[in-house]
Amino acid sequence: MPDGSLGLDSDFIQETPCGAMPSGARRGRGSVTNPANRYERAAAEAFDDGWGTLEEAFAELPPLPTTLTPEKSRSAMAWNDSPDIGFDRSINPYRGCEHGCVYCYARPSHAYLGYSPGLDFETRLMFKPELAALLEKELRKPGYTPRPVALGANTDPYQPVERTLQLTRRVLEVLERFGHPVTIVTKSAGVLRDLDILTRMAARNLVHVCLSVTTLDPKLARVMEPRAATPARRLAAIRALADAGVPVGVLAAPMIPALNDIELERILEASAKHGARHAGYVALRLPLEIASMFEAWLNHHMPDRAGRVLALVREMRGGALYDSRFGIRQRGTGPYAELLAKRFTLALGRYGLGPAGRGAKVSGVIGWTGLDCTQFRVPEPEAKPQAQLALF
Repeated sequence: MPDGSLGLDSDFIQETPCGAMPSGARRGRGSVTNPANRYERAAAEAFDDGWGTLEEAFAELPPLPTTLTPEKSRSAMAWNDSPDIGFDRSINPYRGCEHGCVYCYARPSHAYLGYSPGLDFETRLMFKPELAALLEKELRKPGYTPRPVALGANTDPYQPVERTLQLTRRVLEVLERFGHPVTIVTKSAGVLRDLDILTRMAARNLVHVCLSVTTLDPKLARVMEPRAATPARRLAAIRALADAGVPVGVLAAPMIPALNDIELERILEASAKHGARHAGYVALRLPLEIASMFEAWLNHHMPDRAGRVLALVREMRGGALYDSRFGIRQRGTGPYAELLAKRFTLALGRYGLGPAGRGAKVSGVIGWTGLDCTQFRVPEPEAKPQAQLALF
């Protein structure tokens, strides 16, 4: 059948574009996409055939609820030998994070569970109900050598679901009984719930807390980190921790060029005024699926500056959106990255802050080795109550 036999000109068919893929943004969520799991052989992709039906389908997307699934874990601590972070062990009570930070470097790990690093990461959470018991079992192993354990290295230990599940609190109770040092990184003012434990551990030099403050602009925070505490509440948490004698620092991370990096000095100044003793920063990291997800987020929320932001990211990453090499992935390279590092160093001196991670492998990241490991003791097991004998 020749072209045009249906009354359509072939040039018209070739030149008429199909509609662009609409945004999948949901109210209260960070990512605007839900990319396919990279380990799946097949992937489904929405397609607009020109009738506008796809745009209609995406016009009013309902809010996505959070689902919780218990996970049967065999261990409590995850171990690493990365040369550019300041800890070799960490504890993560949750997989996935309801805070929804669009830039979160932990998102690709959700693919290991069969989920998407996008909206699935924010809404389909896994939790470890036996975590405290597993931790106690590991700490009792003969030959265990204590070193500071990082709590919140992957996902936030004080994300909203912690209010009811209280897994983080039970972990802290175990660490306190064993005299085991711990570092905590969070974006949540919910850390103040455990101020009783943290105060006691701080008196023994067993804990250091770091609040992640990415911006002081609540509007920007709302779209970057939709379910994390507001910047003002994070600063208030720094003040409350400092007033209680808990060593506290600030992590200005990630610094995103042409978006929030202009705030670096203001973040450090405000944190110092609220009682922070130490500070660190990390340049934006976009491994695996996060690169395309972040680009989609920029085009949805800030189309006027998306090109500029991505161009500067590439300048810091040797022309790519990410460079995974140890020692470089946290900082980047090139003039822009060097300027950011100099600004950070000058700001530390100006506001009387020490670098976070004193004695860590790389200054400025979240490791902390100034805590006391000599108090570690294996306590006697708690006696189990005996059942009452039956009366004859």
